[in-house]
Formats: sequence, C-alpha cells, structure tokens
Amino acid sequence: MSEDEFYRIKRLPPYVIAEVNAMRAAARAAGEDIIDLGMGNPDLPPPAHVIEKLCEVAMKPDAHGYSQSKGIPGLRRAQANYYGRRFNVELDPETEVVVTMGSKEGLASLATAITGPGDVVLAPNPSYPIHTFGFIIAGATIRSVPTTPDENYWRALDRAMAFTVPRPSILVVNYPSNPTAEAVDLAFYERLVAWAKENKVWVLSDLAYSELYYDGNPTPSILQVPGAKDVAVEFTSMSKTYSMAGWRMGFAVGNTRLIAAMTRVKSYLDYGAFTPIQAAACAALNGPQDIVAKNRELYQKRRDVMVESFGRAGWDIPSPPASMFAWAPLPPALREMGSLEFSKQLLTHAKVAVAPGVGYGEDGEGYVRIAMVENEQRIRQAARNVRKFLAMHGVNTPSVAAGG
Repeated sequence: MSEDEFYRIKRLPPYVIAEVNAMRAAARAAGEDIIDLGMGNPDLPPPAHVIEKLCEVAMKPDAHGYSQSKGIPGLRRAQANYYGRRFNVELDPETEVVVTMGSKEGLASLATAITGPGDVVLAPNPSYPIHTFGFIIAGATIRSVPTTPDENYWRALDRAMAFTVPRPSILVVNYPSNPTAEAVDLAFYERLVAWAKENKVWVLSDLAYSELYYDGNPTPSILQVPGAKDVAVEFTSMSKTYSMAGWRMGFAVGNTRLIAAMTRVKSYLDYGAFTPIQAAACAALNGPQDIVAKNRELYQKRRDVMVESFGRAGWDIPSPPASMFAWAPLPPALREMGSLEFSKQLLTHAKVAVAPGVGYGEDGEGYVRIAMVENEQRIRQAARNVRKFLAMHGVNTPSVAAGG
C-alpha cells in the first residue's frame, strides 16, 4: 500500500517548494555556495537574556515533567500584557489566550477543532500553505479569495457567500501577508468584523509578522476593533519577532469559544511546550524590547539594499511595507518560464535560492518570494549573481555594477 492511498494524504497536493529545497540541499552537499533567500528562517540569534533564562530553568530538576497543554499561567499573562501594551487590547489570560507550538501548529489545531467534511473555508490565494492545508487535512473544503485587500477582495467575499453551498463558515486572513508582504490598516479590519458579523463567519487572523513593519507604520490587530472578539481569533508567533523560530512558540488569542475548542483539542494532542522554553518566552515578552526595534531596523536596511541592488541588476522588486519577504514578479523577459522553472534556473546559474510563487497557490504564479534572511553583503552578492544570470538571458541591465 503506497502512502497516496491514505485518505488525508490523497487530499494533499505535492509540496512544490520541496523541489527547490531538494535542489538547494544537493547543491550545498556538492560544496556550492548557495545564497539562501528561500526559507523564512531568521539568521539572527535570540536575545541573550532569553537564552540565559532557558538554561537557568533547564537546570531545575522539577522543570522536565509534562507541562500545561494550554501554556503555563505566567506565559499566558505575558502575552495578554503584550496585547495591552502594543494594541491596547485587554485579554483574559485564562479564557482568551492559549500557547501554541508556533502559529502553524495553532492554526492546524484550530482547524481540527472547528472544521470537518462539509465545511467550507475561505482562504487567501496565494497564501502560506497551512492556511489552506490545515483545513484540507481536517477534511474541509477551501474556496479561494484574493490576497490583495482591495475592492476586488470584498466583491470576492460577497460572491463566495452568495454562490457557495454550503455557505462558508470561516475566513482566514494574514496581514502582513506571507508570501505577498501586503499590509492593511485598522479600517480594513473594521470593515471585516462588520462583514463577518453580518455573514456569521468566524475570522482567523494570522499576525505572525506583527513586529516586522517598516517606515514607521505599525501593523494593527483585528482585536483593536470593538466587538472583534465576538467573531475573531488571532495568531502571533515569537519566531520572527525574537528570532526564536526553532523554539516553536506562538499564541492564539481572542474569542472564548474558539480558544476553548482549540484548548480542548490540544489537550488530547500534546502536553505543551517544554517548560524551560515557556519560561524563556516569558523573559522575552516581559523583558527589554530593544531587540525587537533592532531587528526591525536591520530587516528594513536589508529590504532597502535588496530593492536597490536587485533593481540595478535589472530586476525591479516592489518594496515590501512589512514582513521579512519581498514578493517579486518574474523579470518580464523570463515570465514565460514560470515561477518553478525560474527558481530552479536561478539556483543552478546564479546560486541564489528563492521560493516559487506557485508553491503558495495557483495565483502565486508569475512571482517568487524572496526572504531577507542573509546579511547586506550577501544580498549584494546575490544581486551581482542575478545580474549575470539575467545577462545570460539577454536582459539588458544598467551599466553600473549591481550593488557597487
């Protein structure tokens, strides 16, 4: 019996990005110097005091047993305090906060808790894979809506409610968006909460990039809208904010019914994250926040270097307003290649890894996602390599060497 005969596996399409990842791994194994702008894996270390707290608590003999599935009380309080400080949103740590093993696991657990065969979920296309696959694995059906938050988005929502049987019961939103880096303002969320109440739809907001915003424009939370807790739950993550990706620390906050359902399912699935990691996460949230501003500044500089140096190399990339990604249209002369083949060619000939847009949904075709996870020097090197690659394909580039 092959794995493709299993019910849930049959419902999953091939993971397109895995093809490029396998090529990258093979190239590195062969000793090639690959500039990896593919995976959104932060290259910066967590704050020193957070690592110290991890070590301190790990030395305690009683810290190694099972933890609380929904998170230790101190960590839930720390997250509630963060929402109070950052968004002026009041949360009850007991009933409106649950700790997750990263926002990815949180979304998957909530999908398991509240959806099944017959349910229809509205999800953005292109989107981060868990925004669709979490529900597909749970047995639900996905109806795509656009990612770009313009008037076409609202028309698509209304069409979906009018013409989908059964009516959709859940909407997933993700701003700043992974992969497109698009952001929204509070007025968007105000309109969304009103729409959700009118249509009796739950809203799941993924705010994983809450602190990676640029040009002095802080990202809002849907929970800042009065009454949003009636219909919404929001996910945040410590992965990017504190460079703690491998620690798998995230949160879901908001609507008490959704939080209770998710907490109950999680109690069957896991025993919660390792206690020393949760204690260290408390230290991150409660301690000095200068690291957050420093990281934001560093990513903004990388963004500026990338947009400038790739532009001089002949590849115009829109400047992302937030997140750690740029959503780059393929150079017009190579558009026919498609995003997967372009990514493979770029890896082979320019030694630069990017993520093909089609891996985030069919509407991602024609784009690649570029992660700002290498330092400025490496980004300039990538631009020089890209310049040569484009010249190979007859793309005229500015006469000044990219990146100087």
